Amino acid sequence: MEHQKENMDQTENVSRIPIKVEHEGEITRKEPFWVFGYGSLCWNPGFDYQQSVTGYVKGFSRRFWQGNTTHRGTESKPGRVATLIEDNEGVTWGKAFLIAAENKAALPYLSTRECKLGGYRIYTVNFHPRPCLFSSPSSSSDFQTDRNALLYIAMPENRHWLGAAPLPDIAKQILECHGSSGSNAEYLLKLADFMRDEIPEALDEHLFSLERLVKKFASDMRICLKTLMGEKEEIKEESKEAKAVVPSFQFASRVPDKKLRCVNM
Repeated sequence: MEHQKENMDQTENVSRIPIKVEHEGEITRKEPFWVFGYGSLCWNPGFDYQQSVTGYVKGFSRRFWQGNTTHRGTESKPGRVATLIEDNEGVTWGKAFLIAAENKAALPYLSTRECKLGGYRIYTVNFHPRPCLFSSPSSSSDFQTDRNALLYIAMPENRHWLGAAPLPDIAKQILECHGSSGSNAEYLLKLADFMRDEIPEALDEHLFSLERLVKKFASDMRICLKTLMGEKEEIKEESKEAKAVVPSFQFASRVPDKKLRCVNM
């Protein structure tokens, strides 16, 4: 029932939050611009940038409702990645990147990664930088001011859309899917690690519930999370002391007795 309610809520919330749709072919920038990431861009942007800052956007909640058939899944077994659904009370934390106007590679790269392969569309939203707890009022200046940022969102009409499902089902799907960029579990776990390490005060029940379930199912199924995260298992070498051969005379007793005689040279 919970996932049905979420699906209904999403349908009701569409277009309630004012966001500007960007047409992919029309995006040209004469000044530096910001891109806000809330999924793999947080820990793997893949493009050059001048500055990055953690923060949030209002009016959205993160959900693993978008399918992926390239980076984290296949056509036969699509993975699940994050998108945003409109939620009047929602707050989604992530990281924004400042891209130089002369950087002509970033937007085409993102267009391929997010739009052509991922099924996302481009929007402009208001980004709120994370308040700096240790800065003085005089030092906050422009670094702490809100600014517009490009944002990539997958909408229900795209062909990869999977939509809501019970959290245990989503977790199991994430655990068993892989794509060209690695396991689907790596995507989820690295995003959860990013949130915990860089924005520990942020709340995201959907994300952290999925993390707990994936870890539980992996443990129950005896699946190595390090392998899913792309890490090689360390093979402990035996110490030299363990490898050292202890002198033994056990073979001496097997040598047959022989009589020796002197040979005159």
